[in-house]
Amino acid sequence: MPYDDSPPPTRRARPLSVAAALAAVCLTAAGCGGGPEADGAGAASPRPGADAASSTAPTPTGKQPEPSGTASPSDSGSDSGSAKPLPKGPLTGRTVVIDPGHNPRNRDHTREINEKVDIGTGRKECDTTGTSTDDGYAEARFTLDVSHRLRTLLEAEGARVRLTHDADRPFGPCIDERARIGNEAKADAVVSVHADGSAVGNRGFHVILPAGVKGGGADTSKIVKSSADLGARIAGHFVRTTGSAPSNYIGGNTGLDTRNDLGGLNLSTVPKVFVECGNMRDPKDAALLTSASWRQKAAQGLADGITSYLKG
Repeated sequence: MPYDDSPPPTRRARPLSVAAALAAVCLTAAGCGGGPEADGAGAASPRPGADAASSTAPTPTGKQPEPSGTASPSDSGSDSGSAKPLPKGPLTGRTVVIDPGHNPRNRDHTREINEKVDIGTGRKECDTTGTSTDDGYAEARFTLDVSHRLRTLLEAEGARVRLTHDADRPFGPCIDERARIGNEAKADAVVSVHADGSAVGNRGFHVILPAGVKGGGADTSKIVKSSADLGARIAGHFVRTTGSAPSNYIGGNTGLDTRNDLGGLNLSTVPKVFVECGNMRDPKDAALLTSASWRQKAAQGLADGITSYLKG
């Protein structure tokens, strides 16, 4: 599927407006082990809404172009878009589920996405619209583009790739369904792609790991360790490939954060992490996130981290 290489809206001046011992993100190809860390001092306040781990987007001044997703709708996720047989490679026989955060059409279905669903330890909104840059470049557009690029890279290594959606449905899927898609696929790894919506001056990426949660339909006891390994490897490769620093406002400069309030992680039975690739509301980070060449680097960093994890 074609990538979204269209230029972002014209930039205008912006107002100013888990092994716990990680001291810094590992820069080695293999990454390092991660550990639990609560939302601590200096972290952005938890944001209301679904598993966005990002704030709701401001109303754009004009209608933004939709991503060019063309995959067929499916209640159990969108299969790989490959028309040809996958090549043999180091990931042959492995299944990866990519979860593009939000849906470009969520903004037209606010009633539906505000309906609450069970996340095992409570109830939370089905989904949110996600955030955007001050110029209106939507997180949902960003996540879909990076997910397409990531799918291409993983398929080149032989992996079978499934997307939780491909802009092929009116809204969602809801956060509980996103988890279910990875579970039913028996995925070897699931990565949910996001971008954050924090304050100006807050910069960098972070990877969100599942906390130890047990309650209702949630039980992460079997995936906490493997998810921490997956997240740490992604963090190590992401910083090396993109040149972006770990978050300066979440994770204590490790690039890793552990949370127990995200249904997409709580309900997962397979190794899963969220990746906040940068802060869309900071001008410097926004300049990276709106760059097609940087998004390719982001996809490569994610792919390298996933491959390192799956190869052990």
